[in-house]
Amino acid sequence: MADDVLMLNISSDPVKFHKKTNRRPLSSAEKWQKLQTPRSPSQRSNNRDTEENEDQREKSAAKSPSKVKTSPKKAPEEHGDHGRPFIKTSSLFRNNPEIPDVLSPAVNQVKEKVFTSNTFEELNLHPHLVATLHKVLNVTSMTSVQKKTIPVLMSGKDAVVRSQTGSGGIPGLVHVNQISDGPLAVVIVPTREPFTWIVPGVLMGGEKRKAEKARLRKGINVLISTPGRLVDHIKNTLSIAFSAVRWLILDEADRTLDLGFEKDLAVILNALNVTGLARQNVLLSATLTEGLSRLASISMKEPVSIHVSEGSEDTVEACPQAAPQALSDSYAMPERLQQHVVVVPSKLHLVCLAAFILAKCKFEQRQKLIVFISSCEAVEFLLTLFTAVLCVKPSTASTKHTSTSLNFYRLHGNMRQEERTEVFQEFSQCKTGILLCTDVAARGLDLPQVTWIVQYNPPVSAAEYVHRVGRTARIGAQGSSLLFLTPSETAFVDVLANHNIRSATAFEQEVRERATVLQTDFENYVHANNESLQTAKSALQSFLRAYTTYPSSLKHIFHIRSLHLGHAAKSFGLRDAPQGLGSSITTNPANSKDSKKGKDKAKRYCKCSEVGQ
Repeated sequence: MADDVLMLNISSDPVKFHKKTNRRPLSSAEKWQKLQTPRSPSQRSNNRDTEENEDQREKSAAKSPSKVKTSPKKAPEEHGDHGRPFIKTSSLFRNNPEIPDVLSPAVNQVKEKVFTSNTFEELNLHPHLVATLHKVLNVTSMTSVQKKTIPVLMSGKDAVVRSQTGSGGIPGLVHVNQISDGPLAVVIVPTREPFTWIVPGVLMGGEKRKAEKARLRKGINVLISTPGRLVDHIKNTLSIAFSAVRWLILDEADRTLDLGFEKDLAVILNALNVTGLARQNVLLSATLTEGLSRLASISMKEPVSIHVSEGSEDTVEACPQAAPQALSDSYAMPERLQQHVVVVPSKLHLVCLAAFILAKCKFEQRQKLIVFISSCEAVEFLLTLFTAVLCVKPSTASTKHTSTSLNFYRLHGNMRQEERTEVFQEFSQCKTGILLCTDVAARGLDLPQVTWIVQYNPPVSAAEYVHRVGRTARIGAQGSSLLFLTPSETAFVDVLANHNIRSATAFEQEVRERATVLQTDFENYVHANNESLQTAKSALQSFLRAYTTYPSSLKHIFHIRSLHLGHAAKSFGLRDAPQGLGSSITTNPANSKDSKKGKDKAKRYCKCSEVGQ
């Protein structure tokens, strides 16, 4: 585990560039490439403006917020600094909060051994199943959780299985060799993401209900479904029958509960129980919660708890109420996962993300990034912005530079199922790319060769952090993660440490010049026309709404009152905080008291804060 927290040095003076009129404007990619060459201290000093002039501009701007302008003003004069262009942008490096020291709490990291030396031939499995595992799935040895779980399931007992995300799960154990009236096995999954394995039948939202009914009439031996769609068919499809069901598997059970499907699960359980036949029930999850304990108590009979951790080779025990509390508090992380944290003010979030993407995907080979963002609107905004500003076609005159082109993808809950399936397949097959997504991609997706997980907006819980980073370093592979935090959010490192998730120490990175170049291009694009401006404002509003939804246990870290709305607007390419922003923030009724205070502060910021401050 890497002991590094990525910290940004923002204490230095900002660098100013000056325009030379006899040269064509440089693209973002060309500016970035030019900045890769280190400059001498004398060159950098020639570009600096005085602190007094910068502070005076910001103070006057704060007193009189500027109106939206479609293009920056032309520099009053040339300064002849080696041809460096003058760039008009709000200051990124003034009036930012101080970066606190982030200490690394002592953490007793929970470890799970992924692979064993045991093979599937050692179990009394059907030869055809073993052959399929070898030839089709290329699986020869069992993972630790498979070694412990398969014998329990073969004995017919109910089981609650907890293992780190990406550890291999449980392979299909049912060799279906009989004709039945209805499915023999029902598998419930929380989200309607594409299924990569060949299965007899799938029911999920976004597909045509008529076609699903036709498949049900023909007969499905193994039925995989999301809770909502299965309840829909239970109520409206006469041809669905559960008289033959012998197995019920709840995959990502904790996520299913988090998404509010508890009532739907009750409907499904009632429909299955009506037959009166005995069946085997299995709950699979990387985290164990109180909700999971309740679900186990109503759906299982004397379940066995199975978990894998270092120092507990035989952790298979009876658990009438799921797992011990200590296990639910500690999360096992992939052994080859390197975790990093960047502490950076809101004003610098956008350019830091862009710089990181460029560094990894444009100037390195075979890098696949997944960037988690808090709202669908923000995903769409960043996709449009990055595609327009960062994805510049290479100049025909420049033949020496061989940087990789950027490929952006997006995935969120507002997309049609066909679009989501297409994106899933394209990103799975690409060698390099950036997937901008919401938490819809945090679970259940096995995307190959993902090298970095970037949490641009922090997760709402330590459990969600575990599932996000679980998209990389899967089944013994190597991977890295980067968590973005503002100075007021650094206590989240302690929250992760309370769940035995290791934090790190700090090193610095100089990014002032590239940040100024990128931020200017972002602002110019956003303010170029009313459509892009309104898109940025909508994305900012959706981010603020999402920020109010953090649970009360984390409100002392993630609270709307802790946000400088002007600086947050800067991270969406806006030069000014939009008027009336506070009144547009809808909040969770459960936190209405705190939300009202947050709205009041939002209104104050919208009236007096200039983004550049």
